[in-house]
Amino acid sequence: MAKQLQPLAEAATQEAEEAARRGRHLRALCGASGAERALEELVFGDSLVAEEGELLQRLAGPPPLRATERGSLLRDSSDSEVENEAKDNFLPSKKPAWVDDEDEAEEKIDMTHRYKKDMMKSDAEKTLSKKQFKKRLQEEFQRAMGGVPAWADRENRKKSRRTASDNDSDEDDDLLCRTGNFISNSESLPRGILQMKSCLPANQERLAGGKLSTVQFHPSAQVILTAGRDRSVSLFQVDGIKNPKIQSIYLESFPIYKACFSADGEQVIATGTHHKMFYVYDMMGGSIIPVHQVRGMEEKFVKNFEVSPDGSFMLLTGTSGYLHLLSMKTKELISTMKVNGRSTASAFTPDSSKIYTYSKEGEVFIWDVKSRKCLHRFEDEGSLEGKCIAVSRNNQYVACGSVSGVVNLYTTDVCLKENNPKPVKAIMNLVTPATSVTFNPTTEILAVASNEADEAVKLAETLFRFLKEDMGENLQVTQIEADEVTIFQIDFFCSCRNLKIKAAFILPFAIPESK
Repeated sequence: MAKQLQPLAEAATQEAEEAARRGRHLRALCGASGAERALEELVFGDSLVAEEGELLQRLAGPPPLRATERGSLLRDSSDSEVENEAKDNFLPSKKPAWVDDEDEAEEKIDMTHRYKKDMMKSDAEKTLSKKQFKKRLQEEFQRAMGGVPAWADRENRKKSRRTASDNDSDEDDDLLCRTGNFISNSESLPRGILQMKSCLPANQERLAGGKLSTVQFHPSAQVILTAGRDRSVSLFQVDGIKNPKIQSIYLESFPIYKACFSADGEQVIATGTHHKMFYVYDMMGGSIIPVHQVRGMEEKFVKNFEVSPDGSFMLLTGTSGYLHLLSMKTKELISTMKVNGRSTASAFTPDSSKIYTYSKEGEVFIWDVKSRKCLHRFEDEGSLEGKCIAVSRNNQYVACGSVSGVVNLYTTDVCLKENNPKPVKAIMNLVTPATSVTFNPTTEILAVASNEADEAVKLAETLFRFLKEDMGENLQVTQIEADEVTIFQIDFFCSCRNLKIKAAFILPFAIPESK
């Protein structure tokens, strides 16, 4: 027990000695002079004095508070601990040790410099202050931009924010004040008959001197190409209002059988009715390049051809079932393929990896572009003679049109596996040979047409519902007297899409941006 109490006694003794030492020191401080205190401060520093002052303040107790101090104490009590700590740590600002006169002197900008000379309004402005030069730069920027940009105008931004918030509140009020169907419709085609209206003829500024043989739309611009038996190729800007003519070229003694844009839209390829040569019109360079004969290809006439979607190949349809694959860049022969019988129509797949060839005997051959080998072939159901073929852009459907006017629709998966596939749908609304078939870019509409009868144009959805049976009394779909291009505008849901229909041929749909 005595051993346990001994440490406590020693601690109490040390505390008593420390208290006695502090008392002696305080009595010595009370009797010390100012010189002695200054000497202690110099030797021991300010920390000793600060500790002694704090000890004296604790011993004396807190001083009485005045009324103003009581009010401030009440206000401080409502503040957070962080704010009170920041107020206690705030130090009064100190005066600068010295002042440089050059800092106060306003710097002048020399406006006679060659980079700043254009900003001078008069000869008197040879020098400007920094503030004036800054203001002048702002004026020049606003003049170049046509005013203050929205991102730099703080007042207008604040007003726009207030207006936007007010509009949001108004919309919320409108939403709560009415009832009905708030779910928007799908952007796909609506069910039912599409509403159509005839627009201004696309080639009204230059009607063809003979019947038109080809009309095509530019792959990326609102430009239309027309060509025909009058030996001319014309380009028009399609705006639906005036449709101004851009350019026309004349090919002497060369009635055009077919003309087509290249995949990049920079060239136009044109073939004649009874020629073994063809022309290439370079729109960027403005030159017409005749290709008299392709080495390795012996054909008396070159008429029908197709251009691959990737712009690498050109497929010429020859006689006796020969298909000649050319390089689009050099116009040289790459390889030759042959089908049984006579080839009447061909079509590339969207990825340009395969070619579908429709023969006169009603067979469809599928070729691999890289190996130039026949992957598969199948018979078109009920076909007496093949006329036209088309592949949808999503590579889902293949449409085959025959001389009887029947257009069979197949899926590509079935075509690659079966020899006698069953069509998904057979469109039998034409009574004359189907000479043209095409899909719209979204594969929602299949258009079929015949050039051997008036008004022989049918539009069918891939869901197999006919949209428009009668195209109107003024539309002449024939190659005999057709000399103008008729444009039909179809209004879909929340957008405007143009369906361009050429006399004698149905063309792919050109869909502009939604307004």
